[in-house]
Amino acid sequence: MKYSLIFFALFGLSLGLSAADDKSKEIKMPDTFISGDADKGSQLVETCTACHGVDGNSISTDWPKLAGQNQKYLYEQLKYFRDGDRMNALMMGVTPYLKTLNDQDLLDIAAFYSNYNVSVGQAKNDEELLALGTQLYRFGNIKEQVPACTSCHGVYGNGNSLAGYPSVAGQQVGYLKSTLKAYRSKERNAGESSLVMQSIAQNLTDYDIEALANYMHGLYQ
Repeated sequence: MKYSLIFFALFGLSLGLSAADDKSKEIKMPDTFISGDADKGSQLVETCTACHGVDGNSISTDWPKLAGQNQKYLYEQLKYFRDGDRMNALMMGVTPYLKTLNDQDLLDIAAFYSNYNVSVGQAKNDEELLALGTQLYRFGNIKEQVPACTSCHGVYGNGNSLAGYPSVAGQQVGYLKSTLKAYRSKERNAGESSLVMQSIAQNLTDYDIEALANYMHGLYQ
């Protein structure tokens, strides 16, 4: 119950170095986030384009759009994948490449993708589905202990760049559904924020998740 109160107050819904002697190169994140170098990042993303697109707008519903994503969030997720803290079948082929990169490289990649605009999605024109998605995203469901997604991800789904809460506006439906279900099953557990999302997602039905994914996919400023 204590966690539930915290989640209702603060949260809503919300994508190791290769050798031990490289540990000294890790970036210590300051209180004020320092942006990476997008130009340098552009030279490091060739491996990423096959799935995520040249500009970070993926063409498959199962692959997340990285365009316009918050730098801090992207940076943290890339570190989780590289260090083995976050596992995903679709990322397994890229992990060896990530292990060759240091923290600054990952920060530069995050900066590169954050500079692009996410492509606008089109929500499914289903009145019942849209109504439920709108309700859950904007207001939550107090009875089921589901807080409003706006508290962390914003009214327009642009997230919180300083806190590292991801942008969800325009995100691919398939990826949103698989992510929420991964939180619900606790398969996705990297980072402190995952505990929050796990607690929220456990109270979402499959239809709730479908409605939220549809709504967020078509959400934009």
